[in-house]
Amino acid sequence: MPNNDKQPWYKDGLRFQCTGCGDCCTGAPGYVWVNGEEITALAAEIGVDIDTFEKRYVRQIGVRKSLKERKNYDCVFLDGETRKCTVYAARPRQCRTWPFWDSNIRTPEAWAETCRVCPGSGTGKLYQLEAIEQQAAAIRL
Repeated sequence: MPNNDKQPWYKDGLRFQCTGCGDCCTGAPGYVWVNGEEITALAAEIGVDIDTFEKRYVRQIGVRKSLKERKNYDCVFLDGETRKCTVYAARPRQCRTWPFWDSNIRTPEAWAETCRVCPGSGTGKLYQLEAIEQQAAAIRL
């Protein structure tokens, strides 16, 4: 009979404390996926209607929608001078759940790479297994 109680490698938790460096908001080209609820919240956060928000800040990628990037691949909402998110209170779940994405916690090696590129990963507050898995389940990347 298979053991369904097998715990993941991070069963004792993982540490993370955002340093506010902004590195997760820039880098190589990529996508920040957004759904209708997130678009509505973001539009309200910056005080524009949904249609205006989508025209200015959203791009269609197949059947999905992503926030636009600047020419240097910064997120459109990253302040280039302060390195702070200008919509932090309404940031999409992809941003809220960093670094506990399935792709980052799949293996110890994947987590080590996440810690290499993110100065807050592997330090600070200890997140317990349940909290990590809750965040990983919120979005699959």
